[in-house]
Amino acid sequence: MQTTITEHTVKTDRHTTFYLAAGPKEGPLLIFIHGWPELSTSWRHQLPALAALGFRCVAPDMRGYGRSSVPGRHEDYAQAEIVADMIDLLNALGREQAVWIGHDWGSPVVWNIASHHPEQTRAVASLCIPYGVLDNGLDALIALVDRSVYPEDEFPAGQWEYMKFYEENFARATTGFEANPLNSAKAIFRRGDPDGRGKPSRTAYVRKHNGWFGPDNAAPDVPRDDAVISEADLSVYAAALQRNGFFGADSYYMNHAANSAYARTAVNGGKLAMPVLFIAARYDYTCETIDSDLAKPQIGLCADLTTRVIDSGHWMAQEKPVELNAALSHWLATGVPGVWPLP
Repeated sequence: MQTTITEHTVKTDRHTTFYLAAGPKEGPLLIFIHGWPELSTSWRHQLPALAALGFRCVAPDMRGYGRSSVPGRHEDYAQAEIVADMIDLLNALGREQAVWIGHDWGSPVVWNIASHHPEQTRAVASLCIPYGVLDNGLDALIALVDRSVYPEDEFPAGQWEYMKFYEENFARATTGFEANPLNSAKAIFRRGDPDGRGKPSRTAYVRKHNGWFGPDNAAPDVPRDDAVISEADLSVYAAALQRNGFFGADSYYMNHAANSAYARTAVNGGKLAMPVLFIAARYDYTCETIDSDLAKPQIGLCADLTTRVIDSGHWMAQEKPVELNAALSHWLATGVPGVWPLP
């Protein structure tokens, strides 16, 4: 089976999307949507593995990232705009439907595609971010904060304090990451730590510390975490972040009100009838779904919900690729009728 990863570009009047692809062109279509501050190459372990099974696997650089368009206004990064990008991509691929797979900020994208365009969604899967929360805006997240870990007087927004910081001091947040994109990437892409369970996430302290990285507002030079990212892959991330900056990536956090309004326009009251897979990361303490109620809203919104847990931190696709590929393959084979490639 052809598993070589190839590079492509789709241009429309409103946007340019760069994407990676692997697998037979007529194979069942899987579209992988990355989050902050990643790239299409974040799915480098999934594309060849699923392509080898006969799927056509596509992973775009989302707007603001890599070789896709980088618009210059916060409102250009609202979910409605990003969903439109992905529907344009689907149409350019000449397909009517896809299985959409998202992570981090890619998760509300695939949830919104499923809820607004169910006819173009064969099935939907998300890593770390459950349905019915981030896609509904920041208030929906704060309402489900575990106050046994995040007392309201100390952490009003719980682990989502960092999202408030973007809204209150966007320039400082962005320049902190841009001060040294290589060091920022090394600091961000870290494995999960089992010892962190039940303790406040680092993200809860961002407002308190007036930024991610202390008074100097620049990432420290920490060792690269080989469990998540190789030296070569780190260089790809750093070069893209150096070239584009963090304005686009960080602007995803600046549209909570617009995203909430968009979510209210979903068809069928936002209820999903297609097969749904949610994969929780046991050691992701920001998107914490093991002990908190963060994943509960999706139970009443998904008619055909499968859930799995992987012993991983937030960067699951890169930290635990074998386990993730197995979970995705099993669900596609047993939970999505008729999607498995024919011999």
